[in-house]
Amino acid sequence: MASGSSSLLCEDQFLCPICLDVFNRPVSTPCGHNFCIACISSYWNGAPVCWCPVCKETFTSRPDLKVNTFISELAEQLKSLQVTDTNISDPDQQQRNASCGGGGVLCDICIDGQQEAAVKSCLECLTSYCDPHLEPHHRAAGLKRHKLVEPVANLEDKICKAHSRLLTSFCKQDEVLLCALCASSRHGNHDIAPVQRAYAEMKGMVGEAESRVKTMLQERQQKLRSTRESLRQSKMENKDAVANGVRDLTALVFAIRQSQAELVKVMEDKQRAAEEQAERFIGSVEREIAELQRTSATLEELKQNQDQLGFLQSFPIPSLLPHTMDLSTFSFNRHVEIHHARKSLSETAAQMRKLLDEMDTDVKNDGTDVSSAAQLRYAQQYEEAVVLDPDTAHPLLILTDDRRQVRYSMGSGLWGQQNLNPNMFTEHLAVLGRRGFSSGRFYFEVFMGRKAEWCLGVATASIQRRGALCRRPLCGLWALWFLEDKFETFSAPNSPVHLGKVERVGVFVDYDGGEVSFYDVQNATLVYSFTDCLFTEELFPYFNPCDNEYGSNLDPMVIVPVNQ
Repeated sequence: MASGSSSLLCEDQFLCPICLDVFNRPVSTPCGHNFCIACISSYWNGAPVCWCPVCKETFTSRPDLKVNTFISELAEQLKSLQVTDTNISDPDQQQRNASCGGGGVLCDICIDGQQEAAVKSCLECLTSYCDPHLEPHHRAAGLKRHKLVEPVANLEDKICKAHSRLLTSFCKQDEVLLCALCASSRHGNHDIAPVQRAYAEMKGMVGEAESRVKTMLQERQQKLRSTRESLRQSKMENKDAVANGVRDLTALVFAIRQSQAELVKVMEDKQRAAEEQAERFIGSVEREIAELQRTSATLEELKQNQDQLGFLQSFPIPSLLPHTMDLSTFSFNRHVEIHHARKSLSETAAQMRKLLDEMDTDVKNDGTDVSSAAQLRYAQQYEEAVVLDPDTAHPLLILTDDRRQVRYSMGSGLWGQQNLNPNMFTEHLAVLGRRGFSSGRFYFEVFMGRKAEWCLGVATASIQRRGALCRRPLCGLWALWFLEDKFETFSAPNSPVHLGKVERVGVFVDYDGGEVSFYDVQNATLVYSFTDCLFTEELFPYFNPCDNEYGSNLDPMVIVPVNQ
């Protein structure tokens, strides 16, 4: 309350019994009690009969209430005093006034440099006065009718231009400051609040906006850091990739040239050997032909010999035919070998050309159209050996001794009487991995088999473990929920992101890059990715095998090594 007038007006006398705030367009009931018109109207709208909230007097019909102008005027005066109090107690305003040479609002009539502190401000004159300069307002008849209030700095900015009254209310629909007359005339059906309450509400909105801005700032700073780190890493990896690629291609070219030289040498050696073999065979055959021709001539002479004694004396012993080789033991099919070699070389060259074309395509794409299979292979190189933490497991979950399998157990329901570990889940049928990650990348695979329902992902260290976990963004869980034949994210229920069934799921997390991706390992396809995430604490693998609500679902979730 402002000093001076506080003895005339007590704030408690002008508080609405329903909203407990200073009256806003007050009305009086037939029993004599006062309420804000909006408060009592809302109260009666929800009641079976109309009665007074204070004395409980019941009215046979709903009273036709009118604004009590007298109480309204007093309430406005009280608000005016509160507004002046607010200005006087505003540290920034005091600092501005102090910089002008005074301890409060200064008199507008005093000569600069000799200004006294003001004791009153006039709403008619729009001027603040010290005691001596205020004297005419106490003496002159015309000035006595002016409305004086506690000193207000920058008075012109706080006065209604239409009615020359202090601005005491705020219209939320039109977002304008109002005096009492403006509030009752042109904004009668609007949501109007006293300046103090509107100020508090708007300050709250500013605080929320500031918090959101800080979060957005952190997200962008994190994204900026991760982008710069990715840029730095990409430069290094690009340099290494170029060097490795040039080295490998140079080695490949050298190997091809060696193969080419070896091919020429082998083909020439084989051809030379085949020719030598053929020449030897031809020489042998030619010699046998000559021998056979001589034998043929000899036999012709014998055949013409009519002298029986002479014939017998010249008959060749022991054989008429010369010794010859078996022609069936020799065959010359070098052309067939050449045909096979040419065909094999052509097929090999075509395969190499295809591989080179694929490599050329990958290089030209430069990562802009990387296949899911390539992404999966990249993710799998960051495999981590994940094991489950039994201290976090819901009491109805069963873990194997190696901590790599978890399944739901249809228990008796009496686990609630046990002494629960403070780290365990009590509502969600979940368990976390033992090790957390706060930087870098990691990957793990889980075999689901024929399970009808499950939930898998990563969770923050501070994830809620007592009671139900709300399915909304920023709940600390980045996970996929599978139900019968469709996938949805845990944070966005009833919004499918993938259809079908996946028996083996790969989970890849890039902490610094703000990414969580899920892969169908068997088909080497991407199921879903969370991107642009802001991680501020450790992340733990999250497993939820779910219950039997949608049919037999007792198969375990099994953590399996890559490529097994």
